[in-house]
Amino acid sequence: MTTTARVSASIPSPSIRVLIVDDSAVAREVLSTVLKREGFDVATAPSAMIAEQRIASRRPDVMLLDLQMPGKTGLEFLEETMKHQPVPVIVCSGIAQPGAAAAIRALELGAVDVLAKPDLGIKALLGGGGRLATVVRAAAGAKTSRAAARTSPIPQLDRVHKPLVTSVTPHSGRVVLIGASTGGTEAIRSVLAGLPANSPPVVIVQHMPAEYTGAFARRLNAYTSIEVREAVDGDALQTGLALVAPGGRQLELVSSGGQVKVRISDGPTVSGHRPSVDVLFRSAAGVLGDRAVGVLLTGMGADGADGLLKLRTQGARTIAQDESSCVVFGMPKEAIELGAAERVLGLDQIAAGIVQAA
Repeated sequence: MTTTARVSASIPSPSIRVLIVDDSAVAREVLSTVLKREGFDVATAPSAMIAEQRIASRRPDVMLLDLQMPGKTGLEFLEETMKHQPVPVIVCSGIAQPGAAAAIRALELGAVDVLAKPDLGIKALLGGGGRLATVVRAAAGAKTSRAAARTSPIPQLDRVHKPLVTSVTPHSGRVVLIGASTGGTEAIRSVLAGLPANSPPVVIVQHMPAEYTGAFARRLNAYTSIEVREAVDGDALQTGLALVAPGGRQLELVSSGGQVKVRISDGPTVSGHRPSVDVLFRSAAGVLGDRAVGVLLTGMGADGADGLLKLRTQGARTIAQDESSCVVFGMPKEAIELGAAERVLGLDQIAAGIVQAA
């Protein structure tokens, strides 16, 4: 999940205190060098125990957290922190399957963003630290809630069995389009959990590294009555099916053979992102017109605002998440100010709003 340069200057770097928690001395040194060069006030900790002492003595504005540490794991430390002294947390995780699953779990526990650890290596040290700085600034302005950890049982992914959606009947009704960025993983889960098994097709763009979108889709599938999977080029939209745009690629809707399908491409970055919410919304405006229901959730920047306006001008129903329930009121705010949102709803009202619109 990335953010755009448009908001990077909203919070001056020197006022932001960052705590880096990582058992790797090399990782701590690289991240410290990059962030100090960008003007941040940086402290480090090699373990959860020392991080607790750092937080108690000088509370950070943002914490960069490695999940694989000796002793108390990053997930255990994150859960305790979010229960007792919540701090905006950016997870720095490996890209192997266990790392991806742990990163998604961290977002459920209250982390506001996730970065793949390879993105934080030598490239950042040699001058690519702007993206890291932008993500840290965004996290500093994010809302954290006490006791962010889930209290309900966590589904076992290997025990989740749903009949696969295999119908080839062309869908001619409404289609739900959801865009989100920072804070969006839990917002999307909340919305999908409120939809019935016979929900209209759903297409989702969540700003997230390419390595994690598959794990994100599987996690959503465990919590919802509809089928959720990562989109594949040529997938047809079907009732009861939600498709998640793969990270690092663009997703558009196209009309093909009497059906609406997804087209996945390596198109250029749009509105600062790939996948881009604007790309999805604009393509849907042309293909679906007034059959679309566009939903813009929490996130930094402006991606999706112009696309939501395009949808509304075509007669689509449009919804933006309200400020009080957003982790970051950026993308919805831009859409509201443009007049793109027909309705502005709290997160707990959006699923019902979708059902009503559809």
